[in-house]
Amino acid sequence: MAVMAVLYCMLSVTSLGLALVLTLTPERPSHSQLRDQVKAWWFIFPLVTLALVFYPIGPIMLTWGINGLVIRELSIHFAGPARNFRLLCTVVFILMTILIYFQIPYMGGAFFGIIVIQLIHFFWQKNVNQLLILLFLLSNVGCSFIIQLMRFPMSAEKILAWLFYLFVVTSLNDIAQFIFGKIFGKHRIAHIISPNKTWEGLVGGVSATLFLSLILGNYLQLASANGLFSLGLLLSLGGFAGDLLFSMAKRFLCIKDFSQLIPGHGGILDRVDSLTMTAPLLYFALYFRHLF
Repeated sequence: MAVMAVLYCMLSVTSLGLALVLTLTPERPSHSQLRDQVKAWWFIFPLVTLALVFYPIGPIMLTWGINGLVIRELSIHFAGPARNFRLLCTVVFILMTILIYFQIPYMGGAFFGIIVIQLIHFFWQKNVNQLLILLFLLSNVGCSFIIQLMRFPMSAEKILAWLFYLFVVTSLNDIAQFIFGKIFGKHRIAHIISPNKTWEGLVGGVSATLFLSLILGNYLQLASANGLFSLGLLLSLGGFAGDLLFSMAKRFLCIKDFSQLIPGHGGILDRVDSLTMTAPLLYFALYFRHLF
């Protein structure tokens, strides 16, 4: 799609602009992280592009690949033999695949709600292994809605457009909140859980996401302006909530990142934490508003 070419042009401009800014300003420790993050997007974007190009098998393989990396990543922190955790999660993944991907959609929503509630309740129980299992279940069920979206009674082109919208809006929301927070951030939202999250970053991210939702959604002819505004607000706040929830987990585990898989970003869970919330939110927004 032409819009993909536009996004790659935007990424190119961002990379060049960042390189120019960092060259003209005094070197700081955060500069290295910014460089690594931008470079990482040149690896992430092509993977997502390939997943969409090879629809319908591409998004399925992308989702399963994410789950495989999540299992591997969480097993590092398991209090016991890592192979036991991997075996347990693999069995659960297969069962959840059968129950969620190929059954009624409400089952996925019920699982998702129960897991989120249990995860929040966990922080009063203080059990590392239970936390890791809940994190896996949350990421597994949350990302499964990528495949659930493909079951809507729409044309392949329309489903691809919605998937593209989901990936781009979720990613830009993360990027915008990070950049606005770094540049303008002064007032912290939850300094104990995640000291880098500020109200300025949240407002900037929400504003940028609303703008992108309206522009991209209108170009792809996905919904009305009111619908796109509502979706942009829902996904931006949902992405922030997912990020904050996983930050709480990292704080409990006493780690900065889940792994060093992606330079500048951390592990796979550091990258898809928002997606675990935005994917089900988009699914149910479309389902109940009949935007298909």
